[in-house]
Amino acid sequence: MEINGEQVNEIVNYADLGLSPEVMRAIDKKGYVQATPVQAGAIPYFMDWKDVIAKAPTGTGKTFAFGIPMVEHIDPAREEVQALVLAPTRELAVQIQEELRDLCEFKEGVRTVCLYGGAPIDKQINTLKKKPQIVVATPGRLMDHMKRRTVRLDKVETVVLDEADRMLDMGFVRDVTRILDQLKHRKNMGMFSATISREVMDISWVYQRDPIEITVRPVEESKPDITQYRIDLDGREKKLDTIVALITHGEYERAIAFCNTKNMTDRLAGLLQMRGISCQAIHGDIQQRVREKTLDKFKKGEIKVLVATDVAARGLDIDDVDAVFNYDVPDEMENYTHRIGRTGRAKRHGVAYTFVATVTESVRMDEIIRNTKAEVQRLKYDQDGCLMLVEEQ
Repeated sequence: MEINGEQVNEIVNYADLGLSPEVMRAIDKKGYVQATPVQAGAIPYFMDWKDVIAKAPTGTGKTFAFGIPMVEHIDPAREEVQALVLAPTRELAVQIQEELRDLCEFKEGVRTVCLYGGAPIDKQINTLKKKPQIVVATPGRLMDHMKRRTVRLDKVETVVLDEADRMLDMGFVRDVTRILDQLKHRKNMGMFSATISREVMDISWVYQRDPIEITVRPVEESKPDITQYRIDLDGREKKLDTIVALITHGEYERAIAFCNTKNMTDRLAGLLQMRGISCQAIHGDIQQRVREKTLDKFKKGEIKVLVATDVAARGLDIDDVDAVFNYDVPDEMENYTHRIGRTGRAKRHGVAYTFVATVTESVRMDEIIRNTKAEVQRLKYDQDGCLMLVEEQ
């Protein structure tokens, strides 16, 4: 990890960060002891009300990096909104609120609300009437509430843009700047991102004051521990039997299978259900309410396999996925990295399988391996129907 360009490699435990007994109790309940690099770098500066801009890979604990000091700073006796988190997608906003709720569990009187489009605004207005001190929101829906005057941000002291690069890429620049302009009593601001784009830097230059720059590189200890396999098959029809065998014999408690299209996602979910595997599909055409219910069941272990498109899986922050299956080879290299990054999180080991059944998929997979420099082992069925490693020539 680098802080303002200087290398810092010390190991930091949460107990070393001077946190309150209430927050430490919440962290202990989750079984966490050692802070990740982005947390070790960001938390002390955030606690001192410094501005922070952090670049760190997906799955490295960015929510706790800003969430812990945010919760510590909340005054439960005050009923104004004191902290704001902006997120690009509804799914990510919900995930952030859940993690903040966990951190607040033993801090009595701290309330959170999540505001996003696609859900009844009246229900959100009723929740706002309960005077939450922390608001997590997507920019568009927060602007709706601001226009209705159902939320006031004039007492906000801390603001965080999570996945700032994606939020600005999705065209939220104008909404984000309008929101930031309303925060007259802001003390500090955090920007957390997997990449630092020109748009992210523009926002930083305008709204941040001498920010502490934290960079966590994927090659460090925070790099996910993921074993990657490609399985070469003789035709697309072999994919279903292969994924069923791997799920059944691999004893994976929680897995995600990725498809390139909504139609294929629905079809695969149906075929797996017919084979006795508990699973549900999640994609953009499924109602938000149903998607949230499906995600909740998946996290509780009531569903073994989530079949998803790339768009629907954006912003998912599920720490304990045992395996990822690329049922279809992704069209974009970036999607491959994003998909396999769903597993191997929170210092757990993960495994990713990619099914290659056509010449086109083989060419695309070769290109992904070449450009990502990933170490991918090849598997192939032998004449007895057993999967075996293929020795590279």
